[in-house]
Amino acid sequence: MLNCGNDTGNDTGNDTTIMDYYMARKSSVTIQDVAREAGVSVSTVSRVLNEKVDVAENTRQHVLTIINELGYISDLAARSMRSTRNNLIGLVVPDIGFPYSIEIMKGINRAIAETSFDLLLYTTGDIQKSGTAYHEQHYVSLLSNSITDGVIIVASATANFITNAPIIAVDPHHIDPEYPSVQGTNYHGAVAAMEYLVELGHKRIAFIGGRPEIGSAGRREKGFRDYLKNAGIKLDEALMLPGDFTTPTGYERALTLLNLENPPTAIFAANDQSALGVYQAANEMGVHIPEDLSVIGFDNISEAEFFGLTTIDQNLAEMGYIATRMLIKLINNEPVAVKTHKMPTKLIIRNSCLEVKEV
Repeated sequence: MLNCGNDTGNDTGNDTTIMDYYMARKSSVTIQDVAREAGVSVSTVSRVLNEKVDVAENTRQHVLTIINELGYISDLAARSMRSTRNNLIGLVVPDIGFPYSIEIMKGINRAIAETSFDLLLYTTGDIQKSGTAYHEQHYVSLLSNSITDGVIIVASATANFITNAPIIAVDPHHIDPEYPSVQGTNYHGAVAAMEYLVELGHKRIAFIGGRPEIGSAGRREKGFRDYLKNAGIKLDEALMLPGDFTTPTGYERALTLLNLENPPTAIFAANDQSALGVYQAANEMGVHIPEDLSVIGFDNISEAEFFGLTTIDQNLAEMGYIATRMLIKLINNEPVAVKTHKMPTKLIIRNSCLEVKEV
């Protein structure tokens, strides 16, 4: 295997507990923060919290909105929350119908079934919806204010949350968020995919990327580029197309690639959903997979097995399971070994790739 570097391994260091981690966070919201954001005095915020009647209704509503947005919890409420358990975990998911989300929820459900906790789910309803960071903060504020004991966020877009409750993310957009997370070794997985294609004799390999704002997409693209460079294979930028992790975009990008004067012999799609779009385009153009075109994906969702898609498995279900177990430890004030748990990736060979044809 060519040495292309690797994803950072499991973080090491002292064990982390809920009190150590969250009490040390600089982001804890104070009553002064609320007053400053709302443009009122501290005494006005205090009077709103104590439900005094001498505060104008529009001012009261404005202050309550700021309190909700910032996730502020009064000292009295915080002490009450620490002494009260609801045995309820919150889950924030971008789209419960997306195969990626479904796989992660399978693992979360398995972990919940092993405990006395229940699960409360919030979703933005669309993985492409704008303003995701705002919605995440809003949901975290709702769920952590005495409703749940902790929150799991899938594919979190926010680097830091304003809350005193324990939070953990599965596959966050940011590689190094300020809260605990479970992440795949995306760079290593991309290198493994490229190594396999090159071993089959492919040199003209196209790449359909993911959403540029997501850290995992960047790591997969970097793995693709680095492997070609280290293998001495010249990168053709015409074969590098941006994507968004969806099947329709994968389809459109594949049509562009397959209509090139010198099309690729293989396509590496940044996720399985994009790879399924490649299948659609190839079928429409009469291109046979794998006889005419090799295709490899990333994630190993259920549909990948049905299509016989060779892919990189990052064990999404296990990521959800581990994240839930870590969160429960934090809720119970038990130590967790690492802040960031790295899930190893694995190449799953099926029947969507063949050795390149001799010309």
